[in-house]
Amino acid sequence: MAKARSTGPEDYARPLRRLLVGLLVLLLLGLFLLWRIDSPRVERFRAALVDRVVPSFDWALLPVTKAAAMIDEFQSYASLYEQNQELRRELQQMKAWREAALQLEQKNARLLDLNQVRLDPKLTHVTGVVLADSGSPFRQSVLLNVGARDGIRDGWATMDGIGLVGRISGVGERTARVILLTDSNSRVPVTVQPSGQKALLAGDNSALPPLEFLEDADLVRPGDSVVTSGDGGMLPAGLPVGRVAMGTDRRLRVILGADYERLEFLRVLRSHDLQPITDPGALVAPPPAPPEPEAETGEGSTPSDDPSAGGGTGDVTDGSPGVEAGDG
Repeated sequence: MAKARSTGPEDYARPLRRLLVGLLVLLLLGLFLLWRIDSPRVERFRAALVDRVVPSFDWALLPVTKAAAMIDEFQSYASLYEQNQELRRELQQMKAWREAALQLEQKNARLLDLNQVRLDPKLTHVTGVVLADSGSPFRQSVLLNVGARDGIRDGWATMDGIGLVGRISGVGERTARVILLTDSNSRVPVTVQPSGQKALLAGDNSALPPLEFLEDADLVRPGDSVVTSGDGGMLPAGLPVGRVAMGTDRRLRVILGADYERLEFLRVLRSHDLQPITDPGALVAPPPAPPEPEAETGEGSTPSDDPSAGGGTGDVTDGSPGVEAGDG
């Protein structure tokens, strides 16, 4: 007996696909012919067909519309990314320019501060730039770009735009060393205002040097101003130094007015009236002068004027004939 064939879904799907493809081809062929026929009636029919069918095909055009919008957005995003990168580069340049402008502004402010400090009209100055800072736990000083060729001498005071910084301690041909008030070797005589108490500002390598040898510490209060006294002729009098403060060790210290964190320009004050000490012996009192030798007896001197001449009065009488004649 012949074996019966089993029928499945594939046996029905294949003829159905062929039928649908044939119908689609006929439909497309009909549309082609419809759009190729040149007739007023057909033209009206085509217009009515388009008005009827095309508005309802928005859903079919939606993927195309979305794809076009995505392409436009991607192009816009690429353009925004390029603009963003360009703005970042410009921002970096602006930051560099801003930093340079701030540095110039700070330099200008310091120079203006230097010009605004009122000093004795007799004091002239030379402005120098700080080349290097040799600050250390044991020594605090800076190096200036002015030296002997600019007329700088040892011992001259140096100031920034606010207060006294230190004094010249070592002069080269083109550079000069400035020992700061905070250095342990610095000793500056000062006056505390308004009490007028004299003291010695002694550096101890700290930011707040102490006041030593105060005449009367009870008359000094925190907040009093401190200026140079000019004692000893080492520095001009009246230069601003800072203000008194009470330290953690209960000692009177000075908050220096100079900005030691940003020493960039310093003003060296010429003090030609102060005679430099070149002979160390001038610091020591001269020894007492030896007694002058006694003058020798001359021809016209009498025996009483020079007791040392001859043996004595009797000896002279015995040996003088004139005296014997007078006696007889």
